Amino acid sequence: MIHHKTYAKTEIPYQDRTIILEGPVPAERLATYHFHEDLTSFRPVKEQKEALLEIAELPEGRINIIRDEETVVGYVTFHYPDPLERWSEGNIENLIELGAIEIAPDYRRVRAGKTMLELSVQDPIMEDYILITTEYYWHWDLKGSGLDVWEYRKMMEKMMNAGGLIWFATDDPEISSHPANCLMARIGKNVKPETIQEFDQLRFQNRFMY
Repeated sequence: MIHHKTYAKTEIPYQDRTIILEGPVPAERLATYHFHEDLTSFRPVKEQKEALLEIAELPEGRINIIRDEETVVGYVTFHYPDPLERWSEGNIENLIELGAIEIAPDYRRVRAGKTMLELSVQDPIMEDYILITTEYYWHWDLKGSGLDVWEYRKMMEKMMNAGGLIWFATDDPEISSHPANCLMARIGKNVKPETIQEFDQLRFQNRFMY
């Protein structure tokens, strides 16, 4: 499958200026930006930047960012599921994962995350994909947000809904390990029925859960 990447850009007001939402950003350009010191939900800032550069170089990899001048203050990643995860087992070439989304706390009150997801799915190629995301409560910034686990889950669902992702049931053990965890997905208009069936088989591998 050829993974076309159509660059898009928009701006939104932030305090006395505007911030830029853009992507997919190629690795060589991403390397020139600074990363906000509060982007530490998954790993230290330097290591996170290195991980994003690696994703940006993948054929299917897409990094969309929010930047304040030359500083990245938010990002979302798209790539094939981890080989160790259930979602890679079917080798569905047009199933990609929204692997991570993170926004520095100071920029969360201007709908930056929702706008970035809306921008992400405007690319026509996204209609060829099943796009999934797995939400685990242990990745959420409960302390920094002041929200409890269910309030944060509701916030994440609303954000993902902005990108067209909705809740899907699954018997995946890691997701089922806590009721706040969930699988969300967006099935593009051009996805074939047989591919959707393959996705359904991935979602439920315990026959007693059908």
